[in-house]
Amino acid sequence: MDEKFTSLKNLLIKLSSDPKFIHNKWFIEWHLNIVEQISLELCDIYKDADRDIVLGLVWMHDYAKVIDFDNEHNPDTIAKGASVLEEIGFDKTFIDKLMNYIEIFESKMSNDLSTAPIEVKIVSSADAASHMVGPFFPLHWYENSNLSVEELMQRNRAKLAKDWDRKIVLPEVKKAFQARHDFLNEMFGGLPNKFF
Repeated sequence: MDEKFTSLKNLLIKLSSDPKFIHNKWFIEWHLNIVEQISLELCDIYKDADRDIVLGLVWMHDYAKVIDFDNEHNPDTIAKGASVLEEIGFDKTFIDKLMNYIEIFESKMSNDLSTAPIEVKIVSSADAASHMVGPFFPLHWYENSNLSVEELMQRNRAKLAKDWDRKIVLPEVKKAFQARHDFLNEMFGGLPNKFF
């Protein structure tokens, strides 16, 4: 399985480096690698989690975004991930389960992910937490410099709220990232009533 994951990672590194992909300058180092690290740390807490499924979710949860940014939520775009996994040599049972879990992962706005399988909870929580690490939010400002400061702050605050309220479903992650969340919320306009 290690060779297959190496092939999968190498493919995502190559695809994510394409200058046509808006996040090509930072996506692997400042997103997927961090999602992987947080996810594996969570697997040490949730020992019953299937690490292979977790790693598959880490590296495939944004596959559709990487290959077709404007149509990342289109079922046909998402389904292309199964073909890639098959070409790499993952078995059908693994692919079917992973694609089902990606579908659950993507339903975050209509379904409560706290009832999802542990592997989805881990990667969803890790994905959202990774946005609070490193330059994720400042890079959004960089990539969308045509927007006003107010629009950028509003978008970032909405993204932070979605991550916190819909995607982070593990209590350990909420506890570990509470201070980061509060700082970013303030940075995006959620100022306290009093500073002293």
